[in-house]
Amino acid sequence: MTEEPERPAFHREPQQARSAATLARVLRAAEEIASTSGLEAMTIAGVARRAGVAVGTIYRRFQDKDQLISALTERMLERREEYVAERLRAADPSLRGVMDAYAHALLQSFADSSNLFPELLSARGAGALERGARTITELHRLLLDAAAPYSDQIRRSQPQQALDATARAILGACFHNSVRPDAATGEAARERYADELSDMAIAYLTTADRSRGNNS
Repeated sequence: MTEEPERPAFHREPQQARSAATLARVLRAAEEIASTSGLEAMTIAGVARRAGVAVGTIYRRFQDKDQLISALTERMLERREEYVAERLRAADPSLRGVMDAYAHALLQSFADSSNLFPELLSARGAGALERGARTITELHRLLLDAAAPYSDQIRRSQPQQALDATARAILGACFHNSVRPDAATGEAARERYADELSDMAIAYLTTADRSRGNNS
């Protein structure tokens, strides 16, 4: 029997539905406070008040604030993976449909708590960066798998390499938008930007390789 790879335990896993609901409420409260006031201003006592639980309830689950922040990071990254996967499953069955779904889902997922996401990754050191890198790898894989059935629509000489470059470009553009001071904000602006990313991806994928003959 193949053993499941071990995942880091940032907190004690809940054993009952009520405990799971409490944990979700605590993490939601932590995210709300951190998103509006920053990680430094977030305290265990403040999270407890926002979640409507006793401080001791949080300390039974987490040893300290750092462990709570690690669990919050895990929660936010998992949500991004799940959201993008769900949008790709619902995409129109075509190369255009996959690119549209991917660009819109990624831009929306990075826009959620956009001011908090970079802070979480930079503040928690190497462990958070490694976890963030795993999410980037998973988001990359999701596009490759979703687009694979439509590789015959790609005109590049190396379709897999072209998809790889496309995934990197869209991921980079969406992450950059989440940290730039003049980010595309608001639903209309995000929709327009996602459409532009998808259009660029399709234009690249459906255009034959450039001629590399001697131009001298």
